[in-house]
Amino acid sequence: MQIEIDGIIYDVIIEKKHIKNTYLRVKEDLNIYVTTSNLTPNYLIKKFVNDNISFIRKQVNKQEKRLEKKLDYYYLGEIINIDINTSNRIKFENNTLYVKTKSDIEKWYKKQMKLVFKEHLDNIYNRFTENVPYPSLTIRKMSTRWGVCNKKLKKVTLNSELIYKKPEYLDYVIVHELSHFIHFDHGKGFWKLVSENEPDYKRLRKELQE
Repeated sequence: MQIEIDGIIYDVIIEKKHIKNTYLRVKEDLNIYVTTSNLTPNYLIKKFVNDNISFIRKQVNKQEKRLEKKLDYYYLGEIINIDINTSNRIKFENNTLYVKTKSDIEKWYKKQMKLVFKEHLDNIYNRFTENVPYPSLTIRKMSTRWGVCNKKLKKVTLNSELIYKKPEYLDYVIVHELSHFIHFDHGKGFWKLVSENEPDYKRLRKELQE
């Protein structure tokens, strides 16, 4: 059996026993568990669930908050706290992100990616030791690369996962991609240019590969 609440489909797990009453719980898997008598027909179970939508909604919210506390959220290499509350404003202060719903967390991360990645790109571009074109910036999740340089389109693409890591890794990837505007391969000249702009590149590169 399934039920839709606020546009989300939940599974209703029914367990029949030698009992008289009917009980309802929402567990961490966010499934709805109904324990009832062996003699209770399914249409009465469905009615019981529908009559308790308000209770189920509250229990789902409680379980979601518990799950949020168990997850570690990182921002620029630091674990941050998530506080889901009734505020309409997304706010980050004192290492805590205040949001109204879980979807607001992803919205905040996407906004920070644009701001932080652009800021670091500008800083590195302004001190880069070679004259390279200022690239357009694209951010997307990639499974095999931390960054990509498109020399023809004058574009740099950065992996969105870098927002969770220490800024030094982001800076290294930007240096790496800007260096490809001068050397498109990974020859000695390329690594010499990378070293000029990020002396600790060997450590950072190794740690990112791991």
